Amino acid sequence: MNHQLKTLMLAGLFALTVGLSANTIAAELKIGYVQVDKILQDAPQTAESGKKLEREFSPRSQDLDKMQKQIHDIEASLDKEGVTLPETDRRNKERDVSNMKIDFQRKQRELREDINLRKNEELASLQDRINKAVQSVSESEGYDLVVYGGVAYASKKIDITDKVLKLLGKK
Repeated sequence: MNHQLKTLMLAGLFALTVGLSANTIAAELKIGYVQVDKILQDAPQTAESGKKLEREFSPRSQDLDKMQKQIHDIEASLDKEGVTLPETDRRNKERDVSNMKIDFQRKQRELREDINLRKNEELASLQDRINKAVQSVSESEGYDLVVYGGVAYASKKIDITDKVLKLLGKK
């Protein structure tokens, strides 16, 4: 046989061997998939986090509600009595209302920013717990690869989302 033919036959044999080995390895892999959006929606920690944030920011929100009612009451009073009030008193009340509105908007913006900051902190903590739960399920059940979102398709037989949720439910 000539040298080129031997090389070609060896290359073919090598490719066949690598192909068979890859199929054998792939058949032995245990792959899992996790629906993170479902976990974020159904995990008990999500509801706990929401209640915690509500308790934390409820007093400030109630203060803003009172402030908004106070502004509305003063404006209503100005509408009723504005024509009978002396000009300086009316301007002073209008200025006070304007200052209150500016203060209200500032406090409202600060509250939204603080809420968003705390939501992000809570989400980061929850994501850390989810990652640990996924790792725990994966290791205890012998998974070689577990993937999160960004997957075009995953069959139900490799979906371990419910197992992760069960572990998160233990707290």
